[in-house]
Amino acid sequence: MRHKIAHPGRSKSRTWRGLWILQLAAVVVLANVSPAAQTTPQQTQPTPQQTGSQQPAPEPGQTTTPAPSAAPPAQMLTTQQEGFEQRPQPPAPQPITLPEQLQLSTTGPLRRLSIQEAEELAVKNNPQISMNRLIYLASHQVTREQQAAFYPTLSGALTAVDANQASRLTAGGLNSPRLLTRAAGGLALSQLITDFGRTSNLVATAALRAKAADMNTAATVNDIKLAVDQAFYNALQNAVMMKVAEETVHERQVVSTQITTLYNNRLRSQVDVSFADANLAQAQLLLLDAQDSYQAALSMLSQVLGFPTQQQFELVETDTEIKPPPDSASQLEDEAFSNRPEIAAQSYEFQAAQRYQKAERDQLFPTIEALGVVGKTPVGSSYNNAAAFVPMWYGAVGVNIGIPIFNGFLYPAESKEASLRAQAANEQLRDLKDRIANDVRTSWLNTVTAYHRIAVSQQFVEQTNLALKLSQERYNLGLSSIVELSQAQLQQTQAQIEYAAAKYQYRIAQSVLRFEIAAP
Repeated sequence: MRHKIAHPGRSKSRTWRGLWILQLAAVVVLANVSPAAQTTPQQTQPTPQQTGSQQPAPEPGQTTTPAPSAAPPAQMLTTQQEGFEQRPQPPAPQPITLPEQLQLSTTGPLRRLSIQEAEELAVKNNPQISMNRLIYLASHQVTREQQAAFYPTLSGALTAVDANQASRLTAGGLNSPRLLTRAAGGLALSQLITDFGRTSNLVATAALRAKAADMNTAATVNDIKLAVDQAFYNALQNAVMMKVAEETVHERQVVSTQITTLYNNRLRSQVDVSFADANLAQAQLLLLDAQDSYQAALSMLSQVLGFPTQQQFELVETDTEIKPPPDSASQLEDEAFSNRPEIAAQSYEFQAAQRYQKAERDQLFPTIEALGVVGKTPVGSSYNNAAAFVPMWYGAVGVNIGIPIFNGFLYPAESKEASLRAQAANEQLRDLKDRIANDVRTSWLNTVTAYHRIAVSQQFVEQTNLALKLSQERYNLGLSSIVELSQAQLQQTQAQIEYAAAKYQYRIAQSVLRFEIAAP
């Protein structure tokens, strides 16, 4: 087997030729980039080693003119670099200046506001709570309306008639009383004796619906308190994020200024300036979004507190302790079933539907009532030369029994309708309990996750701060590019935003969990 033997001289020539080719390629690239190097190069004669052919031998008596030697590649590279350094440098772009902070017009004096004061103010001023309280008061009047059937009905009448004497009323009725000229006044009294439970069931239905309206008012109060907590902590969160954005803009402005100065001194390229200005612009966008979200949160807080215009608030966070969430969600479900006013309201609605179904059924039973009349006819005509109204006083008492016999199956249909609606109310109650149980479990999971996000986001901030510090040092030493520095800045900003939001998102999650179990 034949082995190839490596020749040291041949490997050295190949190495030198590879280096020469690399230098020549760098010269070509710089010549294409540099405007000063875009001149027509001098054509050099190929050497015999390049063409692989030999020059013909000179004839006798003829002198040989040596070929012009090409400049060494290193010298050409130095020339091209000098031309690149001497070309005019474009001015660095100027960063955009942000307008003043966005603010909505406010009314009223500046007010310090804690979360407890905000909840009390919302319960006092919010129109939704006032609306539900008025609905409850109206429902209570419906109970009184139904109770009126237990009391006697007394009515009075004054009648004066000028009639065709002794004529009879023959159209429109089976009886034909005589019409006589008269003037009289009297009273009529009626009293329900029994309707076999219909009125009692109607009164109970109205009372249960009034209780349901009261529970709906309590549920509305809890809704408004939750909305206050969310708006309050969102405003605090956006205030912190706005501060983070302002610090980010300031830091990136400093970096942009430094890199621009280095660029003007030909120590950094225009790519570095572009990346620095892009990072600055991104921080400015973050600041604009934070300002907009902060003003929107204050506007929402003013609306939940019952103000028609945005107020000036100085939000004060009184409870700074971060408490861990409950260990289990099973006990929280039992608390929710016992405390939630929505469940109590729907339970009252179901009971009211049951009592109303009984009231509709009771229409099939008789109605017994007592009647009484009394009156006087001071002015009366005569008939056949005799006084027609003798004596002048009249009165009578009696009992009336109303018996429903047939009305086209109206009462059975109304009773069946009420029964079906009662069943539907029971299914609504069951569905409400299922949804509340799921909401409690979901809220507990969100609370636990938000609690752990605080520690994770804090560690995220620490790691990104270290990464940014190292990236800044590497960039200053020229060991890394602007891309690495920009990535580190973006990660630090994201970490600061996550940490600023984690604390207040946990506060909101706690408020939602308290709402789900109706805790004070």
